[in-house]
Amino acid sequence: MDFQLSEEHQLLRQTVRDFAETEIKPHSAELDETARFPKELYHKAAELGLAGITMPEAYGGAGMDNLAYVIAVEEMSRVDASMGVILSVNNSLVCDPIHDFGTEDQKQRFLTPLASGQKLGCFCLTEANAGSDAGSIQTTAVKKGDRYVINGSKNFITCGDGADVAILFCSTDRSLKHKGITAFLTETTSPGFHKRKVENKMGIRCSGSTEIHLEELEVPAENLLGGEGQGFKIAMHTLDRGRIGIAAQALGIAQGALDESIRYANQREQFGERIGAFQAIQWKLADMATQVEAARLMTYRAALMKYSGKRFSKEAAMAKLFASEASHAVTHAAVQIFGGYGYIKDFPVERFYRDSRITEIYEGTNEIQRLVIAAALLKE
Repeated sequence: MDFQLSEEHQLLRQTVRDFAETEIKPHSAELDETARFPKELYHKAAELGLAGITMPEAYGGAGMDNLAYVIAVEEMSRVDASMGVILSVNNSLVCDPIHDFGTEDQKQRFLTPLASGQKLGCFCLTEANAGSDAGSIQTTAVKKGDRYVINGSKNFITCGDGADVAILFCSTDRSLKHKGITAFLTETTSPGFHKRKVENKMGIRCSGSTEIHLEELEVPAENLLGGEGQGFKIAMHTLDRGRIGIAAQALGIAQGALDESIRYANQREQFGERIGAFQAIQWKLADMATQVEAARLMTYRAALMKYSGKRFSKEAAMAKLFASEASHAVTHAAVQIFGGYGYIKDFPVERFYRDSRITEIYEGTNEIQRLVIAAALLKE
């Protein structure tokens, strides 16, 4: 078992780190304060091939592996978790299902501009009364001739504020419950697709989490993704992959908090000494670093299992569960190390602490992850 990154992965890490430090970090505090969606920064990141990291070059992607994807999201989130999740959504929640379930025509029309970064996508599953219980969605799609007419609402749609393309999950037959869910591709500029309230959130404030209202939205039958009634399967298949991205986001947040804490411990003086000389601080840093490294190993393993074609649902759930809870613990400790300064917005650990909390909730709450893990164990 080789734990060393290849030269290609090391180069990617350094490239994304340099980009995040020079292009993203100077804007992070302002974006967090204003909650403005950073579409221009997304397009800059896309110029590095980060919009479709694992997608084939023939469809505009970078043609790299899943470990490369994880490293990119980790490094971006180390500086700005909102930018990390924007990349994660476009890569794993949008490009992946179109690549895996789309027709060749859909790949040419939708995947190529998404993977190349000309466009940005969003994944519209969650509703006001359908969060963890995704099978209870109320949005309907009724077939009329060669088109489907869609009505309903979606909540908490990450990237919704800036997205050009949406994957919509709708019920084509409510009597079948989750087996009656169907996925559709649509442009967000289509008549009947309305972006409503942008949520005023605790963290990842500039990721454009939006309420979307669908009113008599007409979608051509040729934009149906994967076949009628296949939507729930597509959603679960996609979320398995998305959990690896959220684990990477949580890992990056934790690494950023650890880096800031080490830097502060080497500079801050109390009682005539650097606080890093105090055993209480040393023990915190040791625990933080151990949690970060364990989260990294679990996340990288899940990514490599996906790339190798092995079953990885359990490992993805474990990585997301552990990395998100480690991120919460590490950012909590970072605020404590900074003391009063950790509680004010002048220092990034305050933002890291707020940003980390969502990683325990979206793309499957940690309670759901425990159910996924337990179900897998009981089948073994």
